[in-house]
Amino acid sequence: MGCIVDADGEDHAGGADAANSAVVPVPRVAPVPRVAAAVPDAPARTAGAATSDFGDFYAGHYTDLVRLATLLSGSADVAPDLVQDCFVRLHVRWASVHDPLPYVRRSVVNACASHHRSTARRRRLSGPETRDSQLGADELEDALAKLPARQRAAVVLRFYGDLPDAEIARALRCRPGTVRSLIHRALADLRKVIEP
Repeated sequence: MGCIVDADGEDHAGGADAANSAVVPVPRVAPVPRVAAAVPDAPARTAGAATSDFGDFYAGHYTDLVRLATLLSGSADVAPDLVQDCFVRLHVRWASVHDPLPYVRRSVVNACASHHRSTARRRRLSGPETRDSQLGADELEDALAKLPARQRAAVVLRFYGDLPDAEIARALRCRPGTVRSLIHRALADLRKVIEP
């Protein structure tokens, strides 16, 4: 049986001969990749490196994605759960996703849209909503919450995420021209609410 050398330079022999195998010192240049047998075209990553890469990616982007989800969902309580679910789905597909940031960003946008649909459905079933005649201190947040989901997502990705039209289009799965149109209509609606 062949030997697999892990990142620590330890030698692990497979099968019953593990106790009889000698430890061979290996220079610490790079870990030997383990190729995923179940997915023939998957990129070769070691198990430790894949976990480490995902952990680094998670740590580097979690906070920003929670802020994005908070702005899109309108709820600081719901946003971390939505983002966590998106990271769980990403982790399952980590080996096959070539560009994880746009993938998870699109997942967050879709999760927030789904959250709004289910919230609207609950409101319809529970009865009419009483509306305040005045907007409070969170005027912009309230106004954003009243926009349709795609317009809200386009505005947040543009002005909070500082993304170009092409990246917003990728997240919303539309054309860049549609993004410009969504932002234009959203800003017109926001002006009506915010400006007296």
